[in-house]
Amino acid sequence: MAKEFLSQVVERAREAGLVSDEHFTVDGRLLEAWASLKSFQAKEQKTDTPPDDPGNPTVDFHVPKRSNETHESKTDADAKLARKGPGKEAKLSYSGNLQVENRHGLIVNAELLEANGRAERDAALPMLEQVGGHGRIAVGAEKGYDRAEFVAECRHMNVTPHVAQNTGRPGGSAIDARTTRRSGYAVSQKRKRIEECFGWLKDIALLRKLKHRGLFKVAWIFTFAAAAYNLVRMRKLIPVPAAV
Repeated sequence: MAKEFLSQVVERAREAGLVSDEHFTVDGRLLEAWASLKSFQAKEQKTDTPPDDPGNPTVDFHVPKRSNETHESKTDADAKLARKGPGKEAKLSYSGNLQVENRHGLIVNAELLEANGRAERDAALPMLEQVGGHGRIAVGAEKGYDRAEFVAECRHMNVTPHVAQNTGRPGGSAIDARTTRRSGYAVSQKRKRIEECFGWLKDIALLRKLKHRGLFKVAWIFTFAAAAYNLVRMRKLIPVPAAV
C-alpha cells in the first residue's frame, strides 16, 4: 500500500511536469533502530545465571566482541549493528535509501534494507531499473558507490554513473575520463536536494530514531514518509488556480 501510494504521488507530480525522467541521484542513510545495545546479545546464549536486574541487566560491552554474525537484538532481530564511518559510534540501525529526481528534488523511489554494508548499492540498482527503458539516464552518487561492479551494472542498464571518484581506494576509481569529462558530471556532484530529503525525513518525519520494529513496519513508515515529503514539496511547486 505504501509503495502504491508513493507511486501515485510521483505520477501526479509527473503529470504536472515536475519530475525529470533523465537525471537522478541515489543515496542512503542509517536510521537508528528502536532497540538498545543491551538487547544485542549472543544468538546462542547459554547461561543458567539469572540477571542481576531483569528489567535492566548489566552488560559488558567489551568482552566478548560482538558482531552481526554472532549477535542479534532480542527486541528487533532485523536491526543490524552499523556505524556511519570510522571512529563513529556503532548503533543498531536500518539502511534507508532514496532515489531523487534532480529537477525539483522529489523522491521517486524509496527502499529500506538491513544495514549490511552493501545496502546502498543493493537498493540503488533495482530503483534505477524501474525508471530505465526510456532512453539513457544519468545518476549522481557519492564515493561509496564507486565500485567496479556497480558502475558496470549501471552501464549495462543504459545508466550513466555520475559517481564521485574515490581515488584513495585500492585499485583506484572505477570512473574514468569518459564520464568525468562531460559537463553533466560536475552538476551531478551537487547532491543538496537529496540531503534535504534525508534531513526532512529525520527531523520532521521523526525517523532519526525509529518508533517501529521489524523490517516490514520500518519500510512501511519510511515509504509513507517519503510520499509525505513529496506532497509538502508539491504544494509549493504546483500553482494554485486563480479564483474566478
